[in-house]
Amino acid sequence: MRVFLPAIAAVAALFSLNQAVAQDTALLARGRHLVEVTGACGNCHTPMGPQGPVAGKALAGGTVFDEPPFRAVAPNITPDPETGIGRWTDAQLARAIREGIRPDGSLIGPPMPMTLYRGLSDQDVAAMIAYLRTVPPVANAVERSVYRIQLPPAYGPPVASVPPPADTPVARGEYLANAVAHCMECHTPMLPAGQNDRTRLGAGGMEFRGPWGVSVARNLTPHANGLGGWTDAQIIRAVTQGISSTDRPLAPPMAFWAYRNMTPQELGDLIAYLRSLPPQP
Repeated sequence: MRVFLPAIAAVAALFSLNQAVAQDTALLARGRHLVEVTGACGNCHTPMGPQGPVAGKALAGGTVFDEPPFRAVAPNITPDPETGIGRWTDAQLARAIREGIRPDGSLIGPPMPMTLYRGLSDQDVAAMIAYLRTVPPVANAVERSVYRIQLPPAYGPPVASVPPPADTPVARGEYLANAVAHCMECHTPMLPAGQNDRTRLGAGGMEFRGPWGVSVARNLTPHANGLGGWTDAQIIRAVTQGISSTDRPLAPPMAFWAYRNMTPQELGDLIAYLRSLPPQP
């Protein structure tokens, strides 16, 4: 019996290459979903015009958030080497996302929800970074943010390693609502120092001003003043279409345009988590 070692080696190499391509494809697909759908990064990092996102400026920054505590300007997160993240290493990007620290050591301020992004798993951070590397670079220099509050020295100790959530609907929903989609960043009341009041998780009440006027974040807990009387279908319609249980159009800055592409499992997990929250009046 003759063994054709070169042929076997070639088949093995081809199999390994196909595996690597499949892994890269899956990683990029996950990263795109996190950035473009559940994370809705463009809701802040893509400039918006009267007709929606400005063409050719995806993730190029420049959106201004002028609130009493700060005048924050969303940075350019495209791979442009001069005005974006093109010269940042993967480790620097991961640190910026999860710890709020730029490569020069300066601290990123709100409304970037670093305290929640600290919970992003290692796999998901890697996927987001891999996808951001593929975004078309856009040269767009933006002004620096100005803070009228004292930023903390840090948002916590260095993030070592974060595993994926437990494989249950409530655990997956908690991960989605906090670490990924950061729903609780907008739907939890804020303390005077600028941090969310975690004792009133999901209670709503924060005001958001924009061209639409003033919108108020809804109570997402199972209280009668929140989602207690809503059906699952009504919650899904609100998240994905921006229509309330009373058929009233909901206002920005909720990223309905992104959330409409969430998977049925993600929506089910999110509802399971919201139903599990302690009711808040």
